[in-house]
Amino acid sequence: MKNKSEEIVFILLGLTDDPQLQIVVFLFLFLNYTLCLMGNFVIILLTLLDPRLKTPMYFFLRNFAFFEICFTSVSIPRFLNSILTGDKTITYNGCATQFFFHFQLGVTEFYLLAAMSYDRYVAICKPLHYPVIMSSKVCYTLVFSCWLLGYLYNVPPVILANMLDFCASKEIDHFICEISPVLQIACDAPHFFELLAFILCLSTLLFTFLLVVVSYTFIIKTILKFPSVQQRKKAFSTCSSHMVVVSITYGSCMFMYLKTSAKDRVTFIKIISLLYTSVAPLLNPFIYTLRNQQVKEAFKYLLQKFCSFQNNEMKWRIKTQLRIR
Repeated sequence: MKNKSEEIVFILLGLTDDPQLQIVVFLFLFLNYTLCLMGNFVIILLTLLDPRLKTPMYFFLRNFAFFEICFTSVSIPRFLNSILTGDKTITYNGCATQFFFHFQLGVTEFYLLAAMSYDRYVAICKPLHYPVIMSSKVCYTLVFSCWLLGYLYNVPPVILANMLDFCASKEIDHFICEISPVLQIACDAPHFFELLAFILCLSTLLFTFLLVVVSYTFIIKTILKFPSVQQRKKAFSTCSSHMVVVSITYGSCMFMYLKTSAKDRVTFIKIISLLYTSVAPLLNPFIYTLRNQQVKEAFKYLLQKFCSFQNNEMKWRIKTQLRIR
């Protein structure tokens, strides 16, 4: 029998039923999530506090770090709580909310990566006009457009998802309310919904990937014209971090979404989803910072200021105690 949406409670089966393996998964995800928050918060603080990082490149990097925090927080904390308490249930509204933000943030990420590739194109191909083209107004407009497009892409699937009916089984073979596992337990044949989700995902991937490819085609052509080998290495180093993140993001999402059936390779999709929602947000801040000398110097400068502040505060306390005595 079909239930009303207000009465539906789903059961997210998670990754495994093995208690010992669940402990390993919990420790792995908890450590990943903690390091992810710390790493991305450090990037946000550095780009906000250090005057040397007040450029469009680091403005996009700050927004990307904020995005990574939001994206991993949609699913991982709830999954950690589920492993810890053993409560695998999630309400219909909770599942719909998780589905909404997961899909929206997924689309937003691709457009944000495309905007970052455009920033690199302007910086390398038109360096003299860079401050004018990538003004503060343009940067804010690009970031706002990325979030807006993510929202607009999300409206049709969410409306259709609210129209689905669910039969006796409420078990979702996943740790997050995603398109494929939710469609598997729908009573009515979800072919149109599945086709719409496939078209939206495919159009997002292809369009943003085309923007990235066009940007880097011009970038590579410009770099190869540089007379100095050192200049070419420096230019490639500037773009290498972004290229690695783009490769990880597009590679993982192609496995997750580019398929015609909602019942294909569920276990494989769960593993890819885990890597995409947990491991990638952790790796991205390290990818951007380990090869970036400016970020390293800003981090050292901030660390020195913090240590200096701690030492001055300790000296002030000692002097205050001596005066009291």
